[in-house]
Amino acid sequence: MTVLPDDGLSLAAEFPDATHDEWQRLVSGVLRKAGKDISGTAAEDELSTTFDDGLHARPLYTADAVPDRGLPGFAPFVRGARAEGNTPGGWDVRQRHTGSDAQALRDAVLADLENGVTSLWLPLGEGGLPVAGLDRALEGVYLDLAPVALDAGAETAEAADAWLKIAEERGVAADALHGTFGADPLGYEARTGTAGDTATAVALARKAVAGHPGIRALTVDALPFHEAGGSAAQELGASLATGLAYVRELTGAGLTLAEAFGQIEFRYAAVADQFLTIAKLRAARRVWARVAEVCGVPEAGAQRQHAVTSPVMMTRRDPWVNMLRTTVAALGAGVGGADAVTVLPFDQELGVPDAFARRIARNTSTILIEESHLARVTDPAGGSYYVESLTDQVAEAAWAFFQEIERAGGQAKALRAGLVGERLAATWAERSAKLARRKEPVTGVSEFPNLTEKLPERAAAPAVPAGGLPRVRRDEAFEALRARSDAHLAATGSRPKVFLAALGPAAAHTARVTFAANLFQAGGIEPVHDPVTVTAGTVAEAFTASGAAVACVCSSDALYAEEAEPVAAALKAAGAGQVLLAGKGEFGGVDRQVYAGCAAVDLLASLLDHMGVA
Repeated sequence: MTVLPDDGLSLAAEFPDATHDEWQRLVSGVLRKAGKDISGTAAEDELSTTFDDGLHARPLYTADAVPDRGLPGFAPFVRGARAEGNTPGGWDVRQRHTGSDAQALRDAVLADLENGVTSLWLPLGEGGLPVAGLDRALEGVYLDLAPVALDAGAETAEAADAWLKIAEERGVAADALHGTFGADPLGYEARTGTAGDTATAVALARKAVAGHPGIRALTVDALPFHEAGGSAAQELGASLATGLAYVRELTGAGLTLAEAFGQIEFRYAAVADQFLTIAKLRAARRVWARVAEVCGVPEAGAQRQHAVTSPVMMTRRDPWVNMLRTTVAALGAGVGGADAVTVLPFDQELGVPDAFARRIARNTSTILIEESHLARVTDPAGGSYYVESLTDQVAEAAWAFFQEIERAGGQAKALRAGLVGERLAATWAERSAKLARRKEPVTGVSEFPNLTEKLPERAAAPAVPAGGLPRVRRDEAFEALRARSDAHLAATGSRPKVFLAALGPAAAHTARVTFAANLFQAGGIEPVHDPVTVTAGTVAEAFTASGAAVACVCSSDALYAEEAEPVAAALKAAGAGQVLLAGKGEFGGVDRQVYAGCAAVDLLASLLDHMGVA
């Protein structure tokens, strides 16, 4: 009889330890069954996945991937900018409030503050509330309790003065105010193509240092680089170059290095890849700490981070799925150690979010903090072999891009010379190709779309500043196709249709009927499927009854060999302008083949053209 150890939990105690070499041999055996005769490291490489920036995920990680990261609250701050992390109260739940109506904004602000929001992010001026309406919007807000993050672009000085004046008139002590003035001249230039006011940023930093210890004057907003299609490393590298440019300006104006570093907050995007978000925020703290170390003030390198769920991932179609995306992104931001987290409402891309959408957004953080207890552990992902490896990879790639910008003369010169825009555009072009081929699926848009959905209606949001780097969205190519279909529906009363000619028993055609229907609906083309399978003799009548202009044959390869050509001929004789086939192979009589990884956007666009859909 075997006697268990005292704790009774060493279930593998009687088994010998497995070695890395033994694992590789097992992997090689599996790959040989798939026709790949490779072994050793090459076998392990075969199972690796490559991402943007040359990042890669390996199938197995071991303890040698975990170097010494120090302790939370100490350089290089990978494990957190504060020793206590986000405990015990959790991260700052920062809600973004859009709209130009001061009264409506006030009502939304008060509702949010009463129900879990702990700070406010207020776009002002162009793209938001007029600065003159700030007093009304903040009526009833306890400014000594609720931090405010201003975001006023060219009107930053006016917005900061208005905020301070409101606080003074209400008797709020200068040292009781917390938040940011939001000065970001290089971020404004990236957004608009117009140089920002650096002198204003410096003056506001002087004012904050002199009498407002709870306020940071500058925000390094990395969202313009993320929203232009940049990768995680490019977002970080551009933010480092911007932050260093601000440190130079501030110290050149007389602030100490410690004061300069203490005047900057960073804003990053959190995406639905939770591991990449975790690694990005940890890497951002590491590389900014390195900048502080090189400047001679390592103790000042604790980066303050505001994470925002990515606008790029938000969709206009099936917008309710955005709730799931933002939940995963917020999880990554919280676990990654962000000081403040903004969850964008699910209807963000449809206009001004309504009360329900704002409620869901704020409650996302509340559930993660109060029910999932994510804030009770400092750096919960620390020590994960994968996360530590990914953190290293992101940090190294970000540093390389930062150095490229510095070699070009710094962020301002790199922006104006087009270097930053070109690098971001190249990254987005590669990603767009994956999106167009559905290699990167977008649920509710390129995968599992719903042509009968009724989108919620929202008031139009104020136009955002433009003229600089572009703003991209993952759904944009498919959204353009759906918009064409919607216009056709409004004009004719029906959508463009494709007839799915299913051959043989359900076991032979179901998978390809499902695949084809999913693909065509992604382009706004309604699939029509006769519940009875067709043959070369019956397909013409079924096609004519469908009202479709094109047809797609769906079945197994074995039935294609026997029936694809005569069925295609019958469809063309019945008036099908094009006959497609779901799958790949040498089959006569069809015009195109549709399959996983095909150029879906180009295919769908050409079909709409063929059907006369403008």
